[in-house]
Amino acid sequence: MAYGKGGFGGFGGNQMQQLMKQAQKMQEDMKKANEQLDEMEIVGEAAGGAVKVTVNGKKIMTAVNVDPSVVDPDDVEMLEDLILAAYGSASEKADAEYERLMGPYTKMGGMF
Repeated sequence: MAYGKGGFGGFGGNQMQQLMKQAQKMQEDMKKANEQLDEMEIVGEAAGGAVKVTVNGKKIMTAVNVDPSVVDPDDVEMLEDLILAAYGSASEKADAEYERLMGPYTKMGGMF
């Protein structure tokens, strides 16, 4: 079976090497972007900053801070709602960071 000049499907040795280098660089860039997402600290707030939730770029919660002034033992449900709202705020910011860092790779149709 003959593949013609330059090897398989018209890819010469140099072209294939170049393609492999580009793929390897892209994988390294994706790994760095993933590491950046892990290291990010994104804060979402509710009640004017009285409730803060910190997440990383992958939306994993790493901290919750609650100002004692919003703690009402007779209305725990309100505090729960504030925590959820703060998490929602942080989550939206994390989505934007994820898209900024990983968007170019996710739009490639699962090439990697």
